[in-house]
Amino acid sequence: MKLCSNWPIGVCSWSLKNNTDKLAELMAETGISHIHLALAPAFSTAGKAYLDEINRQGWQLTATMIGFPQEDYSTLESIKKTGGIVPDECWEYNKEFVFDAIDMTASLGIKYLEFHFGFIDNKNSVFANRVRCLADAAAEKDVVLLMETGQETAQTLAEFLERLAHPALAVNFDPGNMILYGKGNPVKAVNLLGQWIRHIHIKDALSSSIKDNWGCEVPWGSGEVEQKAFLAALERNGFSGALLIEREAGGNRFEDIKTAIELLSRRL
Repeated sequence: MKLCSNWPIGVCSWSLKNNTDKLAELMAETGISHIHLALAPAFSTAGKAYLDEINRQGWQLTATMIGFPQEDYSTLESIKKTGGIVPDECWEYNKEFVFDAIDMTASLGIKYLEFHFGFIDNKNSVFANRVRCLADAAAEKDVVLLMETGQETAQTLAEFLERLAHPALAVNFDPGNMILYGKGNPVKAVNLLGQWIRHIHIKDALSSSIKDNWGCEVPWGSGEVEQKAFLAALERNGFSGALLIEREAGGNRFEDIKTAIELLSRRL
């Protein structure tokens, strides 16, 4: 299969539940070799075996990813309260958790660590100070933290990044999240955030017709992301990273991912 020469195509490991056998099967069938690696299994009792197998496979790791134990994604309201580093009662634990993830990312020789920081409030100095604390720690290990898009508008995120102006902060752009959270047009968002985008999730979605309700994730190419315009916006803004397919819903993720690879490899 001829892949996109400009941007490597890969997959988020959690899309296949971090199953290294299924990931290897996908790689063999499609010819891709890039992985956005979830660190959760690496922090488990089977962590060494997981990382040993990842290393044995020789895949190209574009970034690592973590989530936080307190997060509740059941509704938009619940994740607003529990997401990322926002909850005060979880901050000390989450700070140390991110420090550990930074250390692991650096030890693996990976440049980027990605996660949802939580809903941004540009008037909240406590949140900004927490982000700066984590970014300072990342910079010491030559790691860049990627802020996942979706939980705020592109304008809000751009204002936040401009204010902090931290070299260890950048963006993992997920067009599907913009739609799922009802936070604006992904193509326009790329144009606002282009200077900070270092990594891409390929995910599609349908917006909800009910205010403040989740949209619905769908296979790439069947939702509201304007694929040609989205890729053109990335190119126009000088994006030079990787396209990582993220599929977190559906009963046939393996085939959905293969379809996305085929679409991306043709550059639409």
